[in-house]
Amino acid sequence: MWFDSWSQVLRVVLVGAAAYGGLVLLLRVSGKRTLAKLNAYDLVVTVALGSILATVLLNTAVSWSEGLTAMAVLVVLQLVVAAIAAWVPGGHALATARPTVLLRDGQVDESALRRSRVARQEVSQAVRSSGQGDLSAVAAVVLETDGTLSVVPASAIGDGSALPDAPAGG
Repeated sequence: MWFDSWSQVLRVVLVGAAAYGGLVLLLRVSGKRTLAKLNAYDLVVTVALGSILATVLLNTAVSWSEGLTAMAVLVVLQLVVAAIAAWVPGGHALATARPTVLLRDGQVDESALRRSRVARQEVSQAVRSSGQGDLSAVAAVVLETDGTLSVVPASAIGDGSALPDAPAGG
């Protein structure tokens, strides 16, 4: 169907503007952390907020106030999980995955690749994207908690204290 009625179009415009405004206000009040892409739960919140916004815009059975309430619930839950991860001992480990070293000192860890379900080609792609052409020039490739691959060139490894499983203090 191409067109139902002008009243439906007007509803989408008005409710859409109000829902968008409400979402922007929620995000401003909750802070930058709400839309960060640091962990899997952050991604879930971001996708879910978009889904709720789309539902409020297009589904006449869902009111603006219901949509805004649903978005607020997600934002509050995300803030609670982030607070637990930051402040409760063991909370970070409970809420997030640990980063995994997939390549160390130019050598690919095949067992880490299998456990993480990452293809060797993806590691090579990350190395190339970082401007390196030789695996032996790479100190580490780390699968981060948000699913990205970080490449640490051998020339920038320093004491390695930023790598997972590094001894405390380097």
